[in-house]
Amino acid sequence: MLSKMPDDAHVNSEEDIHAELEKSLIVEYLKGKGYTLDSLNKLPDDEAHRIMSEASTYASDKLAEIDNRARYTQNLQTD
Repeated sequence: MLSKMPDDAHVNSEEDIHAELEKSLIVEYLKGKGYTLDSLNKLPDDEAHRIMSEASTYASDKLAEIDNRARYTQNLQTD
């Protein structure tokens, strides 16, 4: 018999997926700039912070775009 998963397990799963996607987008941004997460540790703190801030902004923008597309697609399906 399959037990029903608690509602918060669904939310945690979505949060985990979101976090993994965010990390992947950050890694993608860094790679495009010639860096890795490890190589940032070798940079001066202010430079590493600036690059990581840019990567986080990139990831946030991409996640917002993905969320908007998903909502748009969902709205098309319910209309």
